[in-house]
Amino acid sequence: MKLLVRNLARTTTQDEILSLFSAHGKVDECSLVLDKKTGQSKGFAFVEMNNTDDAQKALKSLHHATVANNKIRVKLAQD
Repeated sequence: MKLLVRNLARTTTQDEILSLFSAHGKVDECSLVLDKKTGQSKGFAFVEMNNTDDAQKALKSLHHATVANNKIRVKLAQD
């Protein structure tokens, strides 16, 4: 199950996102989206978890969680 994580602080790292979601199960892929010119975060990421139950738990637990003073949003990613 692929999740979209939005409203991330520009200072949040891919490792921090991985750590957040790993607390809910095995993360198969984590990709913080970066601006090609500046290399800075664009404020969103994709997290993929093959176990649907773990992904649902992470979604429910982390949606509207505060990370680095930002209230993040987590939802299913559209293909």
